[in-house]
Amino acid sequence: MRVRLETLGCRLNEAEAQVWAGEFRQRGCRIADDGEKAELVVVNTCAVTGEAARKSRQLLRRVRRRQPQARVVASGCYASLEPAAAAAAGRTDLLLPNAGKERLVPAALALFDAMTPVPPALPETAVPRRRPRRSRAFVKIQDGCRHRCSYCIVTVARGAERSRPAAETVAEVRRLVAGGVLEVVLTGVHTAGYGAERGGRLDTLVRAILQDTDLPRLRLGSLEPWDLPEDFFRLFEAPRLMPHLHLPLQSGSDKILKRMARRVRTRDYERLAAQARAAHPDMSITTDIVVGFPGEGEREWREGLEFIERMGFAGVHPFRFSARPGTAAARMGPMVPETAKKARSRELQALVSRLRLDFLRRFLNRELPVLWEAAETTAPAARPRAATIYGGYTPNYLRVRQESRQELAHRIHAARMTAIGADGSTLVGVPAAGSLLVE
Repeated sequence: MRVRLETLGCRLNEAEAQVWAGEFRQRGCRIADDGEKAELVVVNTCAVTGEAARKSRQLLRRVRRRQPQARVVASGCYASLEPAAAAAAGRTDLLLPNAGKERLVPAALALFDAMTPVPPALPETAVPRRRPRRSRAFVKIQDGCRHRCSYCIVTVARGAERSRPAAETVAEVRRLVAGGVLEVVLTGVHTAGYGAERGGRLDTLVRAILQDTDLPRLRLGSLEPWDLPEDFFRLFEAPRLMPHLHLPLQSGSDKILKRMARRVRTRDYERLAAQARAAHPDMSITTDIVVGFPGEGEREWREGLEFIERMGFAGVHPFRFSARPGTAAARMGPMVPETAKKARSRELQALVSRLRLDFLRRFLNRELPVLWEAAETTAPAARPRAATIYGGYTPNYLRVRQESRQELAHRIHAARMTAIGADGSTLVGVPAAGSLLVE
């Protein structure tokens, strides 16, 4: 049976889809390639913003329109928050909220013959089909959140905090390494709070992975900038832990942070960022910013921009505020007009582009190890000696592009950074001497 997995939204959704893919393969299914028809389509939806919910509806409709004979299963945050709308959009055969994700694979396969038991999972070594090689994998270590930021609907959709046992996580990382994965990203809803419900800590898990596996590169997903132990940044003394932190700020104005019910203020955030940068000279810090939160006047907006510039972020993901029913922010005022949100988004993007260029310039003429992914372009058959363009990431998550006649995909090669790409957000590399590091 061919199964297609469609995923929207966060890395947590991607991590869940990767687990489902493995479970489907263990039950004798094949994951369909892009554009290939499938008998079963699973859609992992998102609802973090109103736009994400709209895209989830569109995807469900498109799946049903393009594959009318397929069985369609919907899960994820949009399916959890608006089950009737999700079921109608995709005319779904099965809808599983987030709480039911762990039983999705057997439940989906049971759709095909209610009288036939679901085939048992094969041992990992008995899976007959060769898996496509991946450079990077996402590993879910935690779900849910005990905090209630006033704008956030995800905590409603995902529920209370619950952490995965450390031994189980370490075992999954070992399996991924055995399958050729070179980098693992740890992800969750409130990753910084890992283990808090039973006295555990994120830094303990990180040390266990580094000590008990041969994983070449470990990366942390998004971390809320609180609940981190005092000695947390000493972790980055280990060269296999990548020096990149995504620390969501959401606003550079303390007034707006208070209205958002965030558990951080700008002085706290600045202190945390300084500790991170002191721990590693190449530390890259990226963040999220909500534009046009209720009550954000011109004064608060200017304060926020000044703070963002002072922080010198390597990257910023801006989101225009959209009221999510069921959140406290949806009942707040005054609302910022859409025209003002668009103008502020353009202003923020201009600042972000400048900050990104400033950060990239620091690495020109440096040699850095790059984890190369699949080729971006392939040499035409008529030009067999033409170079292929590869894309990859440095340890601090800077995107690099490089021409090469040598196969680079799924390897770690060193490259010397020679220029900034025409897009202003990537580096251009050339092979460094003795460049092969890991394959």
